[in-house]
Amino acid sequence: MPEVVNLLHASLLVADLARSRDFYEGLLGLKPSPARPEMSFTGIWYDVGAAQIHLICLPNPDPVTGRPAHGGRDRHTALGVRGFAELRARLDAVGVSYTLSQSGRGALFVRDPDGNALELVAVV
Repeated sequence: MPEVVNLLHASLLVADLARSRDFYEGLLGLKPSPARPEMSFTGIWYDVGAAQIHLICLPNPDPVTGRPAHGGRDRHTALGVRGFAELRARLDAVGVSYTLSQSGRGALFVRDPDGNALELVAVV
């Protein structure tokens, strides 16, 4: 039986790459990966541990409006965060809304400018 052993990357559709880069780089602190190849469409790669996030600037076939207010009830990508309290303070400072994990653990759900849900989980 084949065995899936790890997640390599998650691709997220975005409408405005510059706006998305402000969010992922400016707010979350991710850095573009110089090791990834150019594609036939606009996008950018970020290394996140051993995996990557790939932002792809292509039309989104899914509705952005009408999504659940709590990203945990929507498809989402979970990222481990060191300095969770500082990131939460940064979100508060710039007025980015989020919801706390309903499990009571150190985690929150936020949406990027295109409505993609991210779960940000505190890690030591």
